[in-house]
Amino acid sequence: MVLKQIMRRLGRAQSPMAAPKPSNKPAGTALALQGGGSLGAFTWGVLDRLLDEPGFAPVRLSGASAGAVNAVAFASGWAKGGAPGARDALDRVWRRVGECGVGALGFCPTWASNGITQAVNSAAFAMATRLFSPYALNPLGFNPLRSILVEEVDFANLTLPTAPALLISATRVRDGQPRLFGNGEIGVEQLLASTTLPTLHQAVEIDSEDYWDGGYTLNPPIRALLNGPSVGRLLVVQAMANCTDDTPRTAAAIRDRLNQITFSRPLEAEMELVREVLKRGEGPEQLDLLSIDPQDPTLGDLNGLRIDMDYLLALKAHGRAQAGEWLAETNAPTPFPDS
Repeated sequence: MVLKQIMRRLGRAQSPMAAPKPSNKPAGTALALQGGGSLGAFTWGVLDRLLDEPGFAPVRLSGASAGAVNAVAFASGWAKGGAPGARDALDRVWRRVGECGVGALGFCPTWASNGITQAVNSAAFAMATRLFSPYALNPLGFNPLRSILVEEVDFANLTLPTAPALLISATRVRDGQPRLFGNGEIGVEQLLASTTLPTLHQAVEIDSEDYWDGGYTLNPPIRALLNGPSVGRLLVVQAMANCTDDTPRTAAAIRDRLNQITFSRPLEAEMELVREVLKRGEGPEQLDLLSIDPQDPTLGDLNGLRIDMDYLLALKAHGRAQAGEWLAETNAPTPFPDS
């Protein structure tokens, strides 16, 4: 087995690895997409770049929160229109997010995209969400993401034979356990549940159970992608960095660091379990981790609640660049010869 990992800390590739050894296992690629609010636009860029590659045709995808939005948009577009359909679906969703001002892919007041007004209003909103629950701040359960998903994602496509197998996660409020939803179960409620931050939104009820963001428990689901016919490569896309050079000192920086730790632990736990599978000679021929680079000067301070279009497009461009670097060192010039 080959274990290859793009450096978590900087998101930069290590030395190139040899191509996987010939195997009798069915080939193909599985993608696991982490959440992270607007940082999911990084994954948008990764997917956009992968779609340029001949032979790229993922057989399975998983996601949590913004990663679930990416996975569902990709799969629904792919099922009906192949690579061009997947690219178009992702573009439509993310551009609507940027146009509507949907903070953390959910309810957030509209504020200026930059400057003092943004800082004051965002700070006031952050304070309000710490003092009041979404049941008080948003008693009608308004969520602009709902209309975006209804209008831009064709959930019926997920049941077509051409759709990749899909899993998205949500966290059951009652016992804190994850729940996975597959192709035939995924609709707007399941996808909203996967993106529901409890400080911003009321829980989403499905089958008489309430659910919160899937990032709390499986961010994203990875082990579940190993079920069924084996794949040649498993690529995990990490949108939320979990590293820092300095101890945060301000209240906002401390909150951001706590969120990074909270939402990164499920991914790290899943990766460790998958590595154990690889040590037993099972699972994919190759495991890759492609990460956002928190030190990229074009991004500034990473902020999963910032949703202006310039920021989303910068994240997308960074994702394309990171994916391009990974592709250049992965079985070049045809990284997906058997997909």
